Amino acid sequence: MAFSTITRRTLIALGATALAALTLAAPASAQQFPDRTITLVVPFAAGGSTDVVARIIAQKMSENIGQQIIVENVGGAGGSLGADRVARAEPDGYTILMGTVATHALNPLILKTKPYDAEKDFSPVSLLVIVPNVLVVNPELPAKTVEELLALLKADPEGYSYASSGNGTPLHLSGELFKSMAGVSMQHVPYKGSGPALNDVIGNQIPIMFDNLPSSSGHIKAGTLRALAVTTKERAASFPDVPTIAESGIPGYETYTWNALFAPAGTPKEAVDKLNEAANTALKDPAVIERMKEFSATIVGSTPEELGKHVTAELAKWKPVVEGANIQMD
Repeated sequence: MAFSTITRRTLIALGATALAALTLAAPASAQQFPDRTITLVVPFAAGGSTDVVARIIAQKMSENIGQQIIVENVGGAGGSLGADRVARAEPDGYTILMGTVATHALNPLILKTKPYDAEKDFSPVSLLVIVPNVLVVNPELPAKTVEELLALLKADPEGYSYASSGNGTPLHLSGELFKSMAGVSMQHVPYKGSGPALNDVIGNQIPIMFDNLPSSSGHIKAGTLRALAVTTKERAASFPDVPTIAESGIPGYETYTWNALFAPAGTPKEAVDKLNEAANTALKDPAVIERMKEFSATIVGSTPEELGKHVTAELAKWKPVVEGANIQMD
């Protein structure tokens, strides 16, 4: 009897201990994220604006989250290849995406074959920064303001063309929105990247271009390009004397390039919250703030819910522009 009693007590004690361990195991495991290296996929080539932002953020996030975050460039198909890779990745928080207006607003509207759903296949983490676009012209063009450019375009509807970094890019769509809202005509000339397009505008092979402000800023300062206006709602801190398009005769006009973090759909909330905290803390770091100022980027930082609403709003904004310009790509 004594042996039986001891055995029963021992088994009861062991059972209670096991139950307690099981009860604690799930939250303890979640709290351990991350316990290994995180891969941040940049869906464009190294050296571009998205890549630069990603590397600045990844370095500081690594310090905040206690694990290394490595940047991997997976370019191609206007950002869709890299975005699709993350959409299909294990939803554990260890593979995340540096998304943009291209990956989450334009490609879903433009591509005939859609490899992913921008809203359903991702867990939003944080909207990081907004980067202004800029309307630039060759200095020999007789237009020093948007109003003067509009007068030229209306006087000769078939006489002018504008350059962009490629078909279906945010810069192409910035030009199409400009044409639509201003009621003017310009022939779009797509290039394979901003570099070749800038060279031809500077060389006066083509008079007008929509570009990212960071890539044009050096030429504007050097006087080889004239900035007529930035595309954001407010003036850029790095060029306070350059007006916005909205204040230059096209009220309500606003476009910009943005960078945001996304994880695959189904990523645990605990992982998303830790990534969000690490990213938003990084954005408050003085060194990061200074780098972003040099880059003409406006720091945002958001909740996952706010980023989700942002994507929905961007899709709604660009849909009529894409449909109006009849832009479709394979």
